[in-house]
Amino acid sequence: MSQVVLYQIVYILILAIVPSNTGLNNLHFIDGTSTAEIIAGDVFFEITDPVELEYTYRIRPAKDFGAPFNESYIVKNAALVPIIPKYGSFIERGECSFKKKSLIAEQAGARAVIITDISKANEEYFIEMIDDDSEGEVHIPAAFLMGKNGLMITKTLERLQRQYAIINLPVNLTFTPAHKMNQPPWLGW
Repeated sequence: MSQVVLYQIVYILILAIVPSNTGLNNLHFIDGTSTAEIIAGDVFFEITDPVELEYTYRIRPAKDFGAPFNESYIVKNAALVPIIPKYGSFIERGECSFKKKSLIAEQAGARAVIITDISKANEEYFIEMIDDDSEGEVHIPAAFLMGKNGLMITKTLERLQRQYAIINLPVNLTFTPAHKMNQPPWLGW
């Protein structure tokens, strides 16, 4: 079974988008922005088990390191595994760079890495993960998950005494209006 390692770190504010119901083209919003423009380079994954987490989650790929989330990287029914201790996978913020965390995950056998910050102060922000010019190449996809989602996934798995969630990554939502995306109820995007 493929493993995707869930990591802990930081993030940048996501604004709520209100869809416009002005006729046949419901893929545009009040300001004329399309869904494709809103999601830009972001990637989505869905949790298919446990049922309490069955939503679509938005992640922001690393800017200039790691492999891309493209047609060569598709996982179905893969395990999203929070690793313990937290400095092994749910890495606490501030100990090392995003790139270093991604390298460690790759060396441990991860096929991709999702980094998040579950601290209360940063739960609704994305962070741009950039290369720190350190040694080493990351050969797996790396992305940042909004902290609120990371916190909810972590707490739910702990409450259910589950070691992992089952995910599909990536999920294509290019032509899905934002109001029809199966987003977690705790988010306003």
